[in-house]
Amino acid sequence: METIASFKVNHLLLLPGVYVSRKDRFRDTVITTFDLRMTAPNREPVMNTAEVHTIEHLGATFLRNDPEWKDRVVYFGPMGCRTGFYMILEGDLISEDVIGLVSRMFTFIADYEDDIPGAAPDQCGNYLDQNLGMARYLAHRYLGVLDHIDATRMHYPEKK
Repeated sequence: METIASFKVNHLLLLPGVYVSRKDRFRDTVITTFDLRMTAPNREPVMNTAEVHTIEHLGATFLRNDPEWKDRVVYFGPMGCRTGFYMILEGDLISEDVIGLVSRMFTFIADYEDDIPGAAPDQCGNYLDQNLGMARYLAHRYLGVLDHIDATRMHYPEKK
């Protein structure tokens, strides 16, 4: 079998940032998958499932309500390794195109103080597995990356 694109990235050199993971074409439409990497893989602790789950609920809610982007959102959800999230948007996009969107989303999460959207037994299959405090902390930490982002955190490192 062919190695998939995400396994070709050198995770030992990968820093927290916003990367284009892949682009797929469906008929005349390009779909761009972004790697929102929040921790340095294999060098920092991974996020626990409760805060990942909370970030997923808040991030998806924010994106699907953003006036500019809501009609272009295909998916927002966690990576299995729990070091970040995938954000999939319609369009032939680059990281620079979405830094503002990602910053607004993580500001929303960092500042959020209300009930977690969808965290009810009739709306979620594991509604009790939430950690808003830690989600807010991680969002604030990631905003520090986004506030000073440069090309080294928007383009995957070369495989060595």
